[in-house]
Amino acid sequence: MRFNFEFDESNSDSRRSVTPKEEVEWLPLQNHPVFSSAADGNESGAGGASRNLVAWDGASRLYYWNSNRRCLHRISIRLGEPDPTTILAASPSKVLQADVKLNFEVDRISINRNGSALLLSGPDGLYVMYLYGRTSTDDKNTIVSRTVSIGSQIYCGSSNAMRTLRVSWHPYSDTHLGILSSDSVFRIFNLSSDLLQPEQEYYLQPVESGRSRNAASICPVDFSFGGDHLWDRFSVFVLFSDGSIYILCPIVPFGSVYKWESILEIYSDAHTFGLKSVNSSAVSNSSLAISWLEATFPEIAQETVDEGNLPTLKAHPHALFDSSLSLQGPLRKVCHGGEDEALTVRGAECEGRAVSFLYNLVSKDSILVTAWSGGQLQIDALADEIQPVWTVGNPPRLRIRDHILALAMICEPISIELPVKVDQPLDHTVWLGHPPPLLRLATVDLALPRKTESGSLITMFVDPLMLERIYALHDGGIDSIVLHFLPFTSQNSSKDETVRPPSVHPVLSTCQGEPSSPSPLCGFVSLSDSFGYSWIVGVTSTQECMVIEMKTWNLLLPIQVDSEKKLIGLEERKNIDTPDIISKELLSGPKVVLLPQASPNLRSVAADSIEGRSTLHQYFKLFHENYVEYAHKVYFELKHHAPQLKKIIDDQHARLGEAQEKILKVEKKQSILEQRIDCAVQLHNFLEQRLQHLRNLPGAHKKPLSRAERDFKSELDHFTGVELDALQSSIEALRARLRRYTQSAKGSVGSQQRQTFRKNHVQDTQISQLKSAIERLSLVNSENSKKLKLVESALKNQESNRL
Repeated sequence: MRFNFEFDESNSDSRRSVTPKEEVEWLPLQNHPVFSSAADGNESGAGGASRNLVAWDGASRLYYWNSNRRCLHRISIRLGEPDPTTILAASPSKVLQADVKLNFEVDRISINRNGSALLLSGPDGLYVMYLYGRTSTDDKNTIVSRTVSIGSQIYCGSSNAMRTLRVSWHPYSDTHLGILSSDSVFRIFNLSSDLLQPEQEYYLQPVESGRSRNAASICPVDFSFGGDHLWDRFSVFVLFSDGSIYILCPIVPFGSVYKWESILEIYSDAHTFGLKSVNSSAVSNSSLAISWLEATFPEIAQETVDEGNLPTLKAHPHALFDSSLSLQGPLRKVCHGGEDEALTVRGAECEGRAVSFLYNLVSKDSILVTAWSGGQLQIDALADEIQPVWTVGNPPRLRIRDHILALAMICEPISIELPVKVDQPLDHTVWLGHPPPLLRLATVDLALPRKTESGSLITMFVDPLMLERIYALHDGGIDSIVLHFLPFTSQNSSKDETVRPPSVHPVLSTCQGEPSSPSPLCGFVSLSDSFGYSWIVGVTSTQECMVIEMKTWNLLLPIQVDSEKKLIGLEERKNIDTPDIISKELLSGPKVVLLPQASPNLRSVAADSIEGRSTLHQYFKLFHENYVEYAHKVYFELKHHAPQLKKIIDDQHARLGEAQEKILKVEKKQSILEQRIDCAVQLHNFLEQRLQHLRNLPGAHKKPLSRAERDFKSELDHFTGVELDALQSSIEALRARLRRYTQSAKGSVGSQQRQTFRKNHVQDTQISQLKSAIERLSLVNSENSKKLKLVESALKNQESNRL
């Protein structure tokens, strides 16, 4: 039997090379022809915007968006070859071109979980390019890929002033996108079903009814999906511009896939700690969570299903028909004092407004990092677990056709009854609807110069190999923050031991020359391999690529210090470093000879007599035991220590030679040091004169601002940074609505004049019909009243007859 197969090259997977016999040259990534400032000129775009034009698929493909040519470069890479410090890239690289015209500036690109689609987002556009679903091929290195627009009717329209604040792929789905926009709405789009309308919409209302807050506190800034830990995997963390953090839980994209063990864990937890609680609120909340789990994952309630046969579960479309999600928050900081101590949302040490947010899961610790425009990072940890909370009596809006197609709901916060104290156990808050408190780990000041009124824009990334390390990307470069203490996974179990603060190290500085003219990064990605090596890749606005190897070994090992041992002094250290050449017994000399008591007739004893010979033998024995043996010990030790003495002498000579060389270098540099000292003295005198002139200025004697004045100034900064933008967006939206209204009004003036007579005639006939109907109703009403009177009189007569 013979089979014939036809192969269509245009519809094949783009992973297969079009020209397999093409020669590929492997170069260091920083020397790749794509990263060349002379090839296409400098990158365009707003310098103040946070940009990232580099993405990695987690394996062997690196993607770079060229803003000048408006195309995507796909670069094959080899990590750690030929040595761990380098990354090799294949040249020439593949070029992916969109099949539609992209008339907007791309600020960020990000790849989905399986590496099949790439997100292209900007202030005026939101598109998804399918990497392996190409439509055609122009030449051997250029591929035209299918590109679709997302939410074009909602975002980035010609008559819409709505802005997208953050766009992110969902970690448990390859086709779902989460979008937070300037209208305080969080939407989830399903690319496999509908590209125009969202699958889920959550209208965020952080202001409780009956309360008023300024615009700075109700403007969202950033969001992040949770990690693979209990209910965190179903949570969405939303950051507002005043630093307050809210949680939405549970949020599950329709069709997303989860592990069986993770769903079973939270399902059994709700039964154990929720249904068996003595609090009615805990029982109610856990019952709602159990019913939601059983409807979203129907297999979890089937006792006949074997765990081994079903390793994963698929989320089914479901929503509670009489309840909406509660906006849990704002998350409060744990109190450390008495009951009268206020719970604070924002630390007094932070300046400006919140600009970005990062969620990081390290073992059992859920870490939340908030970046402020003043250059500070607030690092907090969730002190309790997240539980889902619904607001009963607030039904959502659903779009149903055989099953739920889409849903929308208004999310409002609930009031908190009691604050959480450190000295109280956290078990009393389980399933009661209280948002988890925050445990402040550290506040890191990056010491960034504040050049603009809006402050610095900070973007944060997590090292994929060492989760305790966070990279902070800003205008001045990249900083590395390593967390040495975590509340649940730290090795410091004793309260007496000092908690190590995070270590901050500058990794890369993009400032060239003066700090006022930096070359910001427009691309950043962190890479790692299975052998434990880590790199970071940065691309500047001038298309220069930098590859830096990051050390991960022994960064988290604690310093072992024995507090019981005393400190070693200088003399003892010398004795330890320098061994004893001659023992102390030899230095003390021979032992003292104890002579026998001399007899009075010792002189009269003859030498050749028995008594004389006995006395002489005794003296010889004492001399041999003390002096001859001591001489043998001295000879042996001197002979044994001769090589060691020679080694010590050679070492001393070598150290003497090094010291002489250092002295010669110092003598050579003495003249330079004298010149620098003279320049420093002249500069000091100049600064003193300048300081004296500054003291004579009229503004030098002004008093510093008080605490209330500083608070008022920070509030004004919030107004200028946030409320003016919110007001401007509202004005633009009203203008767009007015423009649409005027256009529709002009077109409908003629038709209204033509239909005036008809409408009047129709209204007259309707009025006459209504009048006749009213007259009939009055007649019926009068007849019914007469019948009612007759019935009442008959009832009264019957009652009187009975009595």
